[in-house]
This record gives sequence, C-alpha cells and structure tokens, in this order.
Amino acid sequence: MSRKSPTSPANFASGDGNQWQTLKSLLPYLWPEGRMDLKVRVVLAMIALVVSKVITVLTPYSFKYATDALTASGSAAAIAFSVPFFFVLAYGVGRISMVALAQIRDAIFAKVGQRAVRELSIRTFRHLHALSLKFHLERRTGGLSRIISRGTAGVDTVLRFSLFNTFPTALEIALVAGALTWSFGWIYAAVILGTVVLYLWFTYAATEWRISIRRDMNEADTDANTKAIDSLLNFETVKYFGNEEHEAARFDVSMLQYEKAAVKTWVSLAVLNAGQTVIFAAGLTIVMAMSAYAITKGQATIGDFVMINALMVQLYMPLNFIGSSYREIKQGLIDVEGMFSLLSVNAEITDKPGAVPLKASKGELAFENVSFAYDHERPIIRGLTFTVPAGHTVAIVGPSGAGKSTISRLLYRFYEVTAGRITIDGQDIAGITQKSLRAAIGMVPQDTVLFNDTIRYNIRYGRPDASDAEVEAAAKMAQIHKFVLSLPKGYDSMVGERGLKLSGGEKQRVSIARTILKGPPILVLDEATSALDSFTEQEIQAALRKVSKGRTTLVIAHRLSTVVDADEIIVLDGGKIAERGTHDKLLRKKGIYAAMWNRQREADQARRLLTQAETEKLNESEDRTPGRLKPPENIYTP
Repeated sequence: MSRKSPTSPANFASGDGNQWQTLKSLLPYLWPEGRMDLKVRVVLAMIALVVSKVITVLTPYSFKYATDALTASGSAAAIAFSVPFFFVLAYGVGRISMVALAQIRDAIFAKVGQRAVRELSIRTFRHLHALSLKFHLERRTGGLSRIISRGTAGVDTVLRFSLFNTFPTALEIALVAGALTWSFGWIYAAVILGTVVLYLWFTYAATEWRISIRRDMNEADTDANTKAIDSLLNFETVKYFGNEEHEAARFDVSMLQYEKAAVKTWVSLAVLNAGQTVIFAAGLTIVMAMSAYAITKGQATIGDFVMINALMVQLYMPLNFIGSSYREIKQGLIDVEGMFSLLSVNAEITDKPGAVPLKASKGELAFENVSFAYDHERPIIRGLTFTVPAGHTVAIVGPSGAGKSTISRLLYRFYEVTAGRITIDGQDIAGITQKSLRAAIGMVPQDTVLFNDTIRYNIRYGRPDASDAEVEAAAKMAQIHKFVLSLPKGYDSMVGERGLKLSGGEKQRVSIARTILKGPPILVLDEATSALDSFTEQEIQAALRKVSKGRTTLVIAHRLSTVVDADEIIVLDGGKIAERGTHDKLLRKKGIYAAMWNRQREADQARRLLTQAETEKLNESEDRTPGRLKPPENIYTP
C-alpha cells in the first residue's frame, strides 16, 4: 500500500482538519492587533448592518399603512391623499436606505477583508520559503499554487459571509418574529420560527452532503492543475518524445474526475435550492392563509395581509442568503483549511535560540568529522574532515553518488549534519543565522534556472539594491556584457521561462554575474561547467577563475580538467575521503583519481577523433559535388 508523505500537498487539500479551529484562526484577521483604523472600520460596518436590518423590518409597516389608507372610503382617501403618499414615500426611502447601507457596509469592510487576504497570503509565501529542501523536493508545484489561490479567495469569503450574512440574518429573523408577535400574535411568530428551523435543518443536512462532493472536486482540480503545470514546465521533453497525446490523456483522467464531481455539485445544488423553496413556500402559504382568514373575520385589514407578505418576502432573502452563506462558509473553510494545513508544516531547519550573525572576516571553511544520511539506513557522508583555507581553492571529485553535491547542501544548511560540524572562521554554522550564512556564500550551480524576467533583473538578484552600473560591471567580469548589448533590448531582454531563451553558456554567465554582484567571501561551484561544450567550458572557466581569485572556493567537479589548478583535490568514494592532494600528486599515486583522469582523457580523445572523422567525411563529400571547384592546394601557408 502506498503512503502519502506527511508533507504531500494532496494532504493539504483533504480538509480533514477541524473547521471550527480554522474559523478561530481567521478571527485575528477580522480584528487585527495594533490596527485601530481597521477595528474602527469593522465597528462602522456593523453599525451600518444593524441600522440596515432595522429599516428592513420597519419598511413593510409603511407599505401596510399606505395600503390601508388607499383601501379606505373614496372620499376619505381623496381628502387625505397626502397620508398614503407619505407612506409610499417612506416605503421608497426605506428600500433605498436598505440597499445604500448594505453597499456602504461592504465598502467600509473591503479594506479589512483584503488586508486579511494579503496578510495570510504573504504569511503562507514566507512559510513556503522557510520550509526545508526536502519538502520542496517532494512538492507538486501546481497543486501548491492551486491550494494557495483557493485559500486566499476563501479567506475573504469566510470573513465576509460569517460577519455580514450569518449574524445579520439571525438578527433579522429575531426582529421579524418580534414584529409579528407584537402585531399579530404568537401563533404567526411560531409558524415563522418553525419554518426557519426546518429551513435551516434542511440546509445544514444538504450542505454537509455537498461538502464531501466539494472536497472530491477540489482534489481533482488540484491534481489536474498539477499535471498541467508539470507538463508545460517540461514542454521540450514532451516534444522530444512526441507524448502530447499521452499528456492530454493524463490530464483528461483528472478532468474526468473533476467533471463527475462538478456534475454532482450542480445536481446537489438543485436539490438544495428546490428543498429550500418548498419549505419556505409552505410557511408563506400558511401565514398568508391565516391572515386571509383573519380579514374575513374582520380581525385584520388588507394592509396587514400585504405587510405579512412583505415581511415574509424580505425574510426569504436573508434566509436564502444564510443557506448560500453556510455553503460558502463551509466551502471557504475547506479551501482555507488547505492553506492552514500548509502553514502547520514545521520548518525542519530553523535558527537555534540565541543564533548570532556570521562574522566571516577571512572565509576559512572547515568540515570536522561530518557525517550525514538522508535515510539512517543509507549514510551518504561518513566522517568527512577537510579545510579550505581563506583565499584557497579546494575541489571535491568522485564518481556519481559519492556525496559531492550533498556537501554544498550541508554547507548551505538545506540539511543538518548527522554528526560532526561545519565551521566558517571557527564558527559552527549550526549556531549562526541562516540569513547571514547564505549571505556569505555564493553559488554557481550546474543547472542555472533563471526567473522569467529581464537579464538585468536576474543579475541584480544577487544584490537587489545594486545600481545599473554595478550590474553592468558584474556582467563585464562574467564576460556576458557584449552579448547582452547585442540583443535588441539589451539588459531589458526577457530570458523566458527558466531562462529557456538563453543558451547553457549564456545562462551560466548570468549566474556568474549574479554571484559576482553578490560579492561573497566564499564561493561554491557545483559542477558549474559539466553540461557545457568544450569551447564554452573554457570561456566559463576563464570567468570563474576571475571570480574565485582571492575568495575561498569549493569546487564540486565532474570534469577533472576544470580542477587541475586547485590547491587541493579531495577524492570521495562511498562518502569517505579516498585520496587527497594536488593534481600532480594524485596522478603519481595511480589510484582512483588517476583512473578517472585517464578515462576522461580517453573519452575526450575519442570524441575529438570522431569529430575529426565526421569533418573529413563532410569535406570529401563536398569536394565530389558536381560543378564545385576544388581550391588549389598550398595556396596559403600559415
């Protein structure tokens, strides 16, 4: 049986948490601490709400008095036309006031609701960046983005509906029941309350049934969005293998589940609306029949009949709203639950109490008996000890899976060491702040991923407050300035999604420029040229030598030709140091390093011979082309 990771985004959307706890967690956003201006807005909105409800209940009385005045004897009505006119006018003013106060209420509260959306969104965004690399390696980007978008929309929905629909509807029901009791007796009020109770019970039962359908629809929506984004992010891979139909079929599976859940949602909504209408219509019919009977007995007037109808019609609107409000609140809570579940995921790597900023005066880096394992049963690093003196370059080499890249992740504190410690200028990085640690280290990775923005933005990302002149100076040092100027928009050219508009070498130069601009005392080159061709590699290596000059540099290398000038080369094998020394010293040992060096030289030589053979074959083919003149031999001797 497969198990979902506790940090799997699928769990965030499950909605299995306590919804009342979720609602309680939202209350501080409704009454924000230290924001008197927003609290005043909440109070004013509530005042407008209460006044609006009082006017709503009083307005039918003017309708009643106008009707009674108009149904009086003809002469009396003619003499006292001003009386019904006054009540008609009062009725019109009341109707306008109800709508106007509701709009004023919404306008006043808008800042409170949107501020809550913003605060919770930025809190979630910060929290995602605070979570460990392990979480993000297991994440599904599309699912996370969907959870956040639904959650932020749900925040405003829950706050607005809970404050402006649930409470005011209860208030209006109480006012209407009181008015009916005072004007017509308790029997009318009892019928109304009975109708309301039955209406609310049915709404609750039907909505609870619909909630499970909504959860299924959310999960299908999240899954479909995840597959769509994942497929689009890997657009080139899809094209390489011609798997457009395969991707469409995978997406359609999720959309089919969404379609089924959506159909059930609409069917259940139809059942809910029909049931609510039947219940309320039955209650309305009963009280209207009671009023009609009272009129035939001379116990009530036509105005009373009209007023009861008007009160019931006005009561139906908030009751209908309370049904939809309950649905919206429940559905909003489900959406917000996913976000709060995400917020409940603990960050595995945090600053320890009393952590202090790093003081990197020299930049000496040391690994002292460091061990690490992603899984306790499979250790990756075993008792690693080495030092990179300030201003020196140390290279880490070894076969795939030896733990080379893990070293850079431990240095950045993406993971905590299992045993031992890592120090910078004698300071254990476990006891310093992550922000200051990462500010002191510059990284040039193997796979440079750029933001879908301008070249200027991507270089300036190394130091956001840098001036244009500093950005261009870094680009010149990284040997990309001339290329950027050759583009139509220069530094304002967009690089595309993940930098796909640039070549591998161009992206690496942007990455190098970004690191130069950051100006860290410690530099980590994580196989920065292994994916490049030989010519581009040589150019990038030249730029890297300029960057690393005078800096403490840790090079994690795949191609040994890039580290021959390192002050020390450390050969890892099985997570342990197998050999160490300079390039020449390691070759004389004739051990692992020498074997790797010879294999790479043989592979490089074979590639060169193959390329030369292909070139000669192409030239020979061109020479035999009919009508093609062969240039005279030895026309120019260099």
